[in-house]
This record gives sequence, C-alpha cells and structure tokens, in this order.
Amino acid sequence: MAEHAAGTADIGIPDRYRYAVVPHIMVDDAAAAIDFYRRAFGAREDFRIDAPGGGILHAEITVGRSALMLGDASVDEAEAGSFAAPSSLGGGTSVTLHVFVPDVDALAERAEAAGAEILQPPTDMFHGDRTVILKDPSGHVWVFLTHLEDVSEEELRRRLAAAG
Repeated sequence: MAEHAAGTADIGIPDRYRYAVVPHIMVDDAAAAIDFYRRAFGAREDFRIDAPGGGILHAEITVGRSALMLGDASVDEAEAGSFAAPSSLGGGTSVTLHVFVPDVDALAERAEAAGAEILQPPTDMFHGDRTVILKDPSGHVWVFLTHLEDVSEEELRRRLAAAG
C-alpha cells in the first residue's frame, strides 16, 4: 500500500500540488483580494475562471512557492457548496495560512502599506523562525516566516518551558 501511495498514485497529481495541502479560501471580492495579494505578498495570478453570473468562480495564485485557490463566496456555484467568507462568520476565521518567505520584514512592510493589519510584528520566535502575523482585508489570517535556525525537539521544549 505504501509503495502505491508513494509511487504510481503520484502520476495523476500535478507537480504544483504534489507535496501540499492546497488551501482554498473564499472572499467577498476575489478580484480585489487577488490585487491585494499581488501588492502585499508579491503573489502571481496563475489563472481565473469567471462565474457565469459575474465574480470569480475559481482562481489560483502563487505566494512564494505556495499555491492558493480562491473564489467569490457570493457566486451561485459557491453558495451551493456552502462556502463562506470570514465576513459572514462575524469577521473570524478557522484557518491560518502559513508561508515561508526569504525576508519576512520586507514582506510585512509591503503588506502593511497595501492595507494588511499587523497582528504581531516581525518577531524572532522560540521555534527558530522570524514571524509576522497579519490579517488581510478579506479577513484571512496569515503567518509569514523566515527560517533562522533548525531547533531540535528537545531545545524547542526547553525554550517553551523557559518562556513560561
């Protein structure tokens, strides 16, 4: 079974999705979200499918090396699937999106200038990454990280205990 999962089963999986769980977020204005992600995160739009009645049924962007799917929550096809944007959930979200980038400080500065809300400024964290946490204008929470050092599980536990 493991051989099948690691071998021939991969043939039908595009390289873009091979080693990832691909997040698919819903927003109230996908075109505006894509524009924000371009300006704030340096995202590249890979393609979009317009909904027959207007809006974006499905789009894909790349942030860093990570694929992200998104679409308008209000289009009929999305509503039939019971998808919701954070705004319809009272502004909360149940998912945080993590992306490693080469320079978290530069990304945070660009994202804030583009309209992101900084929830935690860039900070060196106990787990060995410099991290910023932000909320995009659509209400999704993002954690961008720049890797600083490899931390063993033992050292991670020690640092956590020391932090209190």
